[in-house]
Amino acid sequence: MELEISKMTLEDLSKIQDILFSEFDNFWTISTFKQELDCQNSHFIVVKDESLQILGFAGFKHIINEADIMNIVVKKYYRKKGIGKYLLENLISYAKDLQIDTLNLEVNENNITAISLYNRLGFKNIGIRKNYYDGKYNAIIMKKLLK
Repeated sequence: MELEISKMTLEDLSKIQDILFSEFDNFWTISTFKQELDCQNSHFIVVKDESLQILGFAGFKHIINEADIMNIVVKKYYRKKGIGKYLLENLISYAKDLQIDTLNLEVNENNITAISLYNRLGFKNIGIRKNYYDGKYNAIIMKKLLK
């Protein structure tokens, strides 16, 4: 399968808005996404297959030389096929192009697959946010130095 990465547009968002919650498990609303796409410090990418179907998206928000990864989401059917890794590698490259020094993220302590991916790509555990998800699951805070 050939994959194409591009900057997320409002047109991309309109293509997935009807399936955002059922196919991507995302907890952001369409209006939240629109606000992020309008923000000059937010950067979102989408990955599409050869038929231009959106398979996933990811993004970060930066302040000066640091960025927080906001989300990395892959369509349910395409999970565990390397697409999340592809998105994360492209986010890292994009951040380096913007001369960002540090990438931060938080992940549910129960999301072992994501934690494993982050570790493989050089993210280090730097802390815990207690009861962050649904008031009962901890968030692991991770950081990757880019320089």
